[in-house]
Amino acid sequence: MSVEPYREITFDKDGDGPPGQAPELAALARQGVGDLVVFAHGWNSSPSGATRLCSDFFEPFPGLLAPGVEAGYAGLIWPSMMFSDEPVPDYRALVTVLPEKEPVIGRLTELLASAPESEAAFVEFGALLRELTDVDAESVAAPEPVPEFLVADPVAVCVRFTEALESCGAVPVESFGAGLKKYWKGAKEALRQATYYVMKKRAGQVGEYGLGPLLGEVARAAPGLRVHLVGHSMGARLVAYALRGLPAGVRSVASVTLLQGAFSHYAFAARLPHDPGRSGSLRDLQNRVRGPVVACYSRYDSALGVMYPLASRLANDSESLAGVRAGLLGTDDPRWGAIGHDGVRAVPGAVRLSLAEALRAGVPGSGCVSVDAAEVVRSHSDICRPELARVVVAAAGTGRRDLR
Repeated sequence: MSVEPYREITFDKDGDGPPGQAPELAALARQGVGDLVVFAHGWNSSPSGATRLCSDFFEPFPGLLAPGVEAGYAGLIWPSMMFSDEPVPDYRALVTVLPEKEPVIGRLTELLASAPESEAAFVEFGALLRELTDVDAESVAAPEPVPEFLVADPVAVCVRFTEALESCGAVPVESFGAGLKKYWKGAKEALRQATYYVMKKRAGQVGEYGLGPLLGEVARAAPGLRVHLVGHSMGARLVAYALRGLPAGVRSVASVTLLQGAFSHYAFAARLPHDPGRSGSLRDLQNRVRGPVVACYSRYDSALGVMYPLASRLANDSESLAGVRAGLLGTDDPRWGAIGHDGVRAVPGAVRLSLAEALRAGVPGSGCVSVDAAEVVRSHSDICRPELARVVVAAAGTGRRDLR
């Protein structure tokens, strides 16, 4: 690990963690630590890979802190490993976080590998996706919206995903094959979107029922410790949802920095522009933070600019399949935007800054702030940048003055 003192926080898929984590973090305050930076990794990270990411991300911090600032560091490790983006994806990696679904994953793997040219195989594939995600096709009146692609005709779904991949250049047209066989490329994306759906629910669960209550325990034991939450991708969703889980009256979170956040840019809105009767899922929760909530975003993040809107559209719009076919991705529709692609939206008074402005003059001391990090962030996972570390310490108010 590149920094000390460093602690690791772990949670299972339900937000439960081993005993003793809160006292261990609170003990840092008794050792002189005044500021604790907590970093949550994103989707598709193994535990060892997440620890390496924490080390890489934290490495610049000691040289950025103002004299007299005593900082501690914590990496939040949660079960997010799904499958990689290698030319031959390791679908079996799904078993590491969904061991109870091993037979389902095994059969999904077989179908994707063999790509049978039969409609019945696609029907089976659709049923397996519902089993993987615990969605009952016969009862879709669930508390949360069920993604349309999980309950619609599986052949039509795979056709739409294939068209989407072709349109954004994610897969060369010539690699599609012919006949029904070519739509297994879309089936692969359907599996990716299914795992996205699982991770979306899990990140919120771990944040609200794991990290939020843990921070409450730490605050009671070490009331003077200032906590700075940082999250990447789905980890940004996790730390944001921790604000929902903070016990009443707890004000220990001093700043939040969201790096390429994989959740709605309307999350903090009191009213949705397209539906004023509804609010974002994190409405006004920025007010539970003593300092700012900073969202770093980049237009070069194609994962959030192309596939995130598609996933969001299919999860919330009952006519999504027809819409995707007509307008294909519909990425110009602001309803489906990600906070990591264009920042915080529909929050009155929210400030928007360039990266240069944020590094030169710092960020406001409270409220929602969007920082355009496209200058250094060229892809979804491009976050181990000293400039982003400087944004975090600026949000925390712990940075050296000579860095501005």
